[in-house]
Amino acid sequence: MLTYLIKRILMLIPLLFGITLITFTVIHLAPGEPVDMQTAMNPKVSAEARQKLREFYGLDKPLHVQYVTWLGRMARLDFGRSFAPDNRPVTDKIVERIPITLSLNIIALILEFGLAIPIGILAAVRRDTFLDKGITVFVFLGFAIPTFWLALLLMYFFGVKLDWLPISGLHSMGSELLGPFGRLWDLAKHLILPVGIATFGSLAGLSRYMRSTMLEVIRQDYITTARAKGLSERVVIYRHALRNALLPVVTLLGFSLPGLIGGSVIFETIFAIPGMGQLFYTGVMSRDYPLVMGILVIGAFLTLIGNLLADICYSFADPRIRHGRA
Repeated sequence: MLTYLIKRILMLIPLLFGITLITFTVIHLAPGEPVDMQTAMNPKVSAEARQKLREFYGLDKPLHVQYVTWLGRMARLDFGRSFAPDNRPVTDKIVERIPITLSLNIIALILEFGLAIPIGILAAVRRDTFLDKGITVFVFLGFAIPTFWLALLLMYFFGVKLDWLPISGLHSMGSELLGPFGRLWDLAKHLILPVGIATFGSLAGLSRYMRSTMLEVIRQDYITTARAKGLSERVVIYRHALRNALLPVVTLLGFSLPGLIGGSVIFETIFAIPGMGQLFYTGVMSRDYPLVMGILVIGAFLTLIGNLLADICYSFADPRIRHGRA
């Protein structure tokens, strides 16, 4: 097991290097430069001033030199300084946004798996019934409805038309004057729409995936044997079938790890939530290379770690994987 783990960890190094190389090249090939974005609205800026800005940001150097310089800083866990006018360290900007995004996405992730697993089990156990067909319709709607369109629709209906829920930010004006319960209730109202949208976006696919894996397990011979022994259907489903049906879900849980930090660009931008998603969107629009690279590297690293954790869990469940016989 230790040899398998060491091999998997060593494989992460060239993978991360390749991801950073491709990402760095692609974002620099995109049209527009930070200097153009900062000076476009000021026609009085001279060509000499633009050139000095390029030298200040290091954009006058060849691309491979810029990458080697950036890679050397990243090896010291230094993502550099933002190209924004505040010129703050990228690490500081990311650290101050992480708690918000992390909290929102953990809540959404708990709701996704907490709802999708029982929905998938129910659809598999009641296969081809009216309930299963109703869940199938729900799944198709979840796949078909664009998240941003649904977010705007719910904002208009619940926020503008009915005036039940706030449609932006995390706190109302003057919320600091409320008591502890009042502040908590104000925060909860602000979270209902963004968390609901984030949950709905993944709930349909996850529940369908759980249904298919559960159906596959139910058809196995050992389930037939368990029923032949006279075990109740509840014991057969929840004690024998569910344990094996949950194994493939481990992979999805590993893939969900990057989303805890990366956040959702769509719902954080639409609902004006100051999280990592909104920060990434702002960085892309302003061509803030150090900020974009910092967020992408964190997302890539967490993706690789998520895959590693999923592989480790599978290796415990199936020894053939770590011995290379799968």
